[in-house]
Amino acid sequence: MKQLSSGEIRQMFLEFFKEKGHTIVPSASLVPHDDPTLLWINSGVATMKKYFDGSVVPDNPRMTSSQKSIRTNDIENVGRTARHQTLFEMLGNFSVGDYFKAEVIPWALELLTSPDWFGWDKNKLYMTYYPEDKATKELWEKAGVAPDHLIPVEDNFWDIGQGPSGPDSEIFYDRGEKYDYLAPDDPENYPGGENERYLEVWNIVFSQFNHTAEGTYEPLPRKNIDTGMGLERVVSVFQDAPTNFETDLFMPLIEKTQSFSDHKKYGDNADDDVAFKVIADHIRAITFAIGDGALPSNEGRGYVIRRLLRRATVNGHQLGIDGAFLYKLVPVVGEIMKSHYPKVLEQSEYIQKIVKNEEDRFNATLNDGIALLNEVIADTKQAGKTEISGKAAFKLYDTYGFPLELTEEYASDRGLKVDAEAFDAEMEDQRNRARNARSKKGSMKVQRDLLIEIKTPSEYVGYTDLTVDDAELNDIIFDEKLVKSVDKSNGEAELIFDKTPFYAEMGGQVADTGNIYNKNGDLVATVEDVQHAPNGQNLHTVKVLGELKQGAHYKLVVDRQFHAGVERNHTATHLLDQALRNVLGGHTEQAGSLVKPDYLRFDFTHFGSVTKEDLKKVEDLVNKKIFEAIPVETVVTDKETGKKMGAIALFDDKYGDQVRVVKAGDFSVEFCGGDHVKNTSQLGLFKITSETGVGAGIRRIEAVTAKPAFDYLNDEERLLNKVTQTVKAANNAATPARVKEMLKQIKDLESKQESLETKLANQEASDMFNHPETINGVSIVTGKLKSGNMNQLRELADTWRDKKYSNILVLGTGTDGKANLLVAVDEANVKAGIKAGDIVKAISSNIQGGGGGRPNLAQAGGKNPAGIDDALQAAKEWLNNK
Repeated sequence: MKQLSSGEIRQMFLEFFKEKGHTIVPSASLVPHDDPTLLWINSGVATMKKYFDGSVVPDNPRMTSSQKSIRTNDIENVGRTARHQTLFEMLGNFSVGDYFKAEVIPWALELLTSPDWFGWDKNKLYMTYYPEDKATKELWEKAGVAPDHLIPVEDNFWDIGQGPSGPDSEIFYDRGEKYDYLAPDDPENYPGGENERYLEVWNIVFSQFNHTAEGTYEPLPRKNIDTGMGLERVVSVFQDAPTNFETDLFMPLIEKTQSFSDHKKYGDNADDDVAFKVIADHIRAITFAIGDGALPSNEGRGYVIRRLLRRATVNGHQLGIDGAFLYKLVPVVGEIMKSHYPKVLEQSEYIQKIVKNEEDRFNATLNDGIALLNEVIADTKQAGKTEISGKAAFKLYDTYGFPLELTEEYASDRGLKVDAEAFDAEMEDQRNRARNARSKKGSMKVQRDLLIEIKTPSEYVGYTDLTVDDAELNDIIFDEKLVKSVDKSNGEAELIFDKTPFYAEMGGQVADTGNIYNKNGDLVATVEDVQHAPNGQNLHTVKVLGELKQGAHYKLVVDRQFHAGVERNHTATHLLDQALRNVLGGHTEQAGSLVKPDYLRFDFTHFGSVTKEDLKKVEDLVNKKIFEAIPVETVVTDKETGKKMGAIALFDDKYGDQVRVVKAGDFSVEFCGGDHVKNTSQLGLFKITSETGVGAGIRRIEAVTAKPAFDYLNDEERLLNKVTQTVKAANNAATPARVKEMLKQIKDLESKQESLETKLANQEASDMFNHPETINGVSIVTGKLKSGNMNQLRELADTWRDKKYSNILVLGTGTDGKANLLVAVDEANVKAGIKAGDIVKAISSNIQGGGGGRPNLAQAGGKNPAGIDDALQAAKEWLNNK
């Protein structure tokens, strides 16, 4: 077996397919772009969907990649099995309607067995195939695979429901008898069974059918190849590692983690080994996810990061590691992966900052989680039970990141068990909620074959001309058919011209609108939308108002006012993007945009809200560049030259051989195919109208330019004038001082009112405190305040406790449709088993509310003040029945 590093193996795979005419596609961001069906990029083919569904025709139908991916559906198995990872790399080769089985099968065997490549022993390879797919079996035999190494398996059919599907063939490597832990006659002891000896290393999917909504399988117009080879598994074969973790992808992380623990060593204890593996796995996923723009939060991708980080922290706690340590592993991840992912090391300082901040926050709550667990154990024992409820265990898992096994370990030390079955039910409920919350949109569309077939060229000339006097109508599509003509009776149609001034929606810039005229000057259609067809043409969706004929010539006119507004706002997004980087830091990246004629929307990554001070700096910087009247230039060049110019690329977008670089002086340089003004001064003015959070680590700025910005400021001035008149200030400049003065007056009045209410409450309470009742040998004071609030009830409770007026105090007050109850119990009776929280729960239904608190002090709120008297009586009855 060759001695190869993970980096060498990855590169060898890519180089092999490059020699077979494939384009090496860079690994895309883990955060899906324009795909609401995915939380994360979870496979190599996920980034190829636009090619397989026919919405885009690739420059080269042969592609290969090593795609980083995240899957968290079985996170509980990480560290407990040999092969589960949350972050993994999928090596793949793809054919979009080009080669098929006859090519890919011998190539696969060549890569795996040729001495020039992997050089594996052919006798150690086994292949499974779909029993009805005889062609695949014959091709493997023809390539030189022995018949007894080919195994028919009914499950070898790739099908995700409606959409592309087809048979597949899996390749297994025989790791030898030392990994054979099953009896020879065990039904799972075969390539494809659940065992450690035969390791699946590659899956080749022959995508050739469309699974229809009716449940039938129709042949696809183009057959495709999609393969997936898990890098971590292949590395374990080359490096003869018992699991994926004993490889150069994970061991440096495990060894570094060992250095943080005084006495724990990998390999000494099975439970500790799980903790080491969890930490190594999770920090890889956390590092790459943050590097690609996701940030910890309580929802979506951010929740996944937070959950992984907390699991890793708890496992570090098990290894005796105190305090933040995960952030120190980030540079180790960078070093391991630098050959293919140099960006991780470049972002290391930023990623470490995010991770440490999150670790510090969680470590502050970790002790709270342990305290809650101790409380749960105490309550369980007090109730005479021997098992902690699954619901309580799941709360510890979900809120504090405690794995079930950690709760079980704590419980076992104290003679208790955990209801694991109920815990699993809670976990499944959470998974169902997550699944139901996911977009119902199909994850892969079927090829729109008609558009794929249309290859007539179409030139976009809108960068320089917004009117084309003589455009030939090449193609008319109506009702998914190519037709010779359409008229008003058809309503709507799709058109492709030989040249067009209409911009097709892309990169956040909306499509142009406008009109189409015939040679007589008659209006024959209005352009409603423009999108890119699979082969790159601008596809116009039009409302048909007159006759349109294929081959005829028409005048195309873009709505200039609409287009000018879009140009201004598109240039503004470039200035805003760079201003955010300058003010907030280089970690900010564009996460989406919408460029319309009347406003712009810009989403960007950032790990907190933007302060008003920073927002003003950003706005001022953009306006500064507008007022400097910087020429906006467009340079058409090759991609590498563009990068040397400092151009920023967004979303890992695919760029062709020739790219457009848009420059606003030396301030902003970006790859961009959109339309822009000639000079920043054309923006006139830039005004931010809002800044909000829209998701995990994603902030959104909305802004206006030119006349809309002027109108916005005028509206703001009108509002300020109204406020000035209302508060009777001398002028607008004096308004803030006048408002501040009035707020102070209001605060003084409120303070006086509260003082009077407190005095009144004390007078009312004085009579109550002096008339306690004794029930079951326990003294109790109950009373209702005519006017008051919860703060006053708590102050009275402090007085009651200092003066020791009784053993129990129950007070109520109600105003404005709201009711409040407070219960206090002295320490002696708390020890005797009387808890304030129990009393509140028993009586709060009378005020149509609920509450809780500590054993010595509890409170409740409700919406039925009329029930306070009944609540006070219920407290006495509760004590009488105690």
